[in-house]
Amino acid sequence: MTRRELDAAGIEEPALRAAYTHCRRLNARHGKTYFLATRLLPLSRRPAVHALYGFARWADDIVDDLSGNATRAQRDRALHTLRDSLDTGLRTGRSEEPVVQALVHTAVRYDIDHSYFVDFMASMLSDLDVTDYPTYEHLARYMHGSAAVIGLQMLPVLGTVTPREEAAPHAAALGVAFQLTNFLRDVGEDLDRGRVYLPADLLAAHGVDRELLLWSRRSGRDDPRIRAAVLDVVALTQDVYRQAYPGLDMLDPVTRPCMRTAFTLYRDILGAIEADGFQVVHRRSVVPRRRRAAVALAGAIRMATAGRAGGGRPGGLRDTAPAAPGGEPFLHQQSALRQEKELPRLPPHP
Repeated sequence: MTRRELDAAGIEEPALRAAYTHCRRLNARHGKTYFLATRLLPLSRRPAVHALYGFARWADDIVDDLSGNATRAQRDRALHTLRDSLDTGLRTGRSEEPVVQALVHTAVRYDIDHSYFVDFMASMLSDLDVTDYPTYEHLARYMHGSAAVIGLQMLPVLGTVTPREEAAPHAAALGVAFQLTNFLRDVGEDLDRGRVYLPADLLAAHGVDRELLLWSRRSGRDDPRIRAAVLDVVALTQDVYRQAYPGLDMLDPVTRPCMRTAFTLYRDILGAIEADGFQVVHRRSVVPRRRRAAVALAGAIRMATAGRAGGGRPGGLRDTAPAAPGGEPFLHQQSALRQEKELPRLPPHP
């Protein structure tokens, strides 16, 4: 983390500065798309975002990697140790674990609802045993903790120009849209880890099941049924982006360029999947570097404009705004939302 970011955020204690710097490194290494977007935030907001995402990345690494050959029991112990460290840190305001120390400092500073972290850890622990999701409703319950609450954690840091509870459902939706995009992009890699995140009932509607996905992955051959199922999940994900989109204008003007850029870059992954012929079983679709650079440049121009306009409040907080709700109603309404005849069209790519 740059010294300027830490200084702008008023973080002076050496151990705390080191903790935030560690979180920044985690994000730079694992979350290239979102890390690029965070460069468009005001300097003072960046450390908190890195703390929130750094903690999430670390927990996710325990679930998926942990040196590559950890047993289920070892990952379980590591996650429970992390959860206990988090619980202690949130109670006392301190932690000896650097990533938790930065997270706790951010949670206290921005008065983030502790239940969001509890729900997040519950979803991470479920990843150790749950490898399939029978319906979208089952997946939605998982994504409440693994994705929706990330959006809700971010709201106090980003700041809003509306009461926070008005922006909360859109923030939750954006977290879900990002995760659904990741699930689509990573179908093949998740299969290699023994997981299928795409809902079984949606797959079954096209004659697809785990065995067909595995056959396609191992043989390198395509199947039109898989393409049809992936296309359906892409359409579902676009619906969720539509639900998230109105929330962008509810953010503090100085943080909108970051989130608009993240929105566009993640949504572009869906376009890359389509350009690749929906072959997510075989390869990981990526947005071309030139396109990423163009989106980042557009975001930088918006950031400069917002800075000249002097938008936002110091610290990006609405002191009178009530805490955001848990976001679960949005997730449970998704099946109904997909039945609506008209959803707002997203704007064209910049």
